[in-house]
Amino acid sequence: MPAEGVELSPNSHLLTTEEILRVARIFVSQGVDKIRLTGGEPTVRKDIIELVRGLNSLRPLGLKQIAMTTNGIALRRKLPLLREAGMNGLNISLDTRDPRKFEAFTRRKGSDHVLRAISDACALGYDFVKVNVVVMRGQNDDEVPAFVEMTHDDPVDVRFIEYMPFDGNQWGRKKLVGFNEMIDRLKLVYGDTIVKLPLEPNHTAKGYKIDGYRGQFGFITSMTKSFCSSCNRVRVLADGNLKVCLFGNTEVGLRDLIRAGASDAEVIDTISQAIKRKKRAHAGLDILSQLPNRPMIKIGG
Repeated sequence: MPAEGVELSPNSHLLTTEEILRVARIFVSQGVDKIRLTGGEPTVRKDIIELVRGLNSLRPLGLKQIAMTTNGIALRRKLPLLREAGMNGLNISLDTRDPRKFEAFTRRKGSDHVLRAISDACALGYDFVKVNVVVMRGQNDDEVPAFVEMTHDDPVDVRFIEYMPFDGNQWGRKKLVGFNEMIDRLKLVYGDTIVKLPLEPNHTAKGYKIDGYRGQFGFITSMTKSFCSSCNRVRVLADGNLKVCLFGNTEVGLRDLIRAGASDAEVIDTISQAIKRKKRAHAGLDILSQLPNRPMIKIGG
């Protein structure tokens, strides 16, 4: 969370629930079979359960997976209802297991709530529970082995994310801990018990597990080993803007198009044209750090 907080958008600037479901239906009609709700923080929506139920109604059209990225603070009590409504999986953001560092990072208490939510989600039988850890040198890079230990007893998938530049996050090359450095450190701890998992098509993480552990871990290597050529993700932001690349600062507005009365075919054409303009790869580190982009909290993780 930025020190200065985040300016909230007026409700009129955000997609309504009906508009979200229409956009989702349009994407599913074109072959998209996975949808993940992100943020800000989706659990603060009063209608989050109804929204998931609405998405679940798209399964006959080909939707296979409904997931959500959340900070986990208010997640625990919603877990049974979300599962019942049709949610398959969870991505829970947790950059530290240390309560004091958690409060410093997030500007609130609650690390215990997040850890209990992770445990409860595993017990409730969600198809997957992923723990997203943005690794920053001098901040939490010493905790990487401790996060791997979370995979010992629970079927969690811990993903170590290379620190990426966005507006307001004070990114610097010296803070970046790359994939090679992290895996080399883990080899010093676990040696030959580290097992490399097959790389699945279009997956963003390089997967590993410790032999005998229930869960697994992986690395999202956007900075040191990009995977642009196999990335098939697009984002629709809360205000209805379409973003075809996380690092691209070009956005295409769908909200105003829909509110102007555009047909589904016209919306599909706009989306198609935006995807066709997607660049082959994102810029290098030094250029990325200078390009204007929204803060990650306004993009959605």
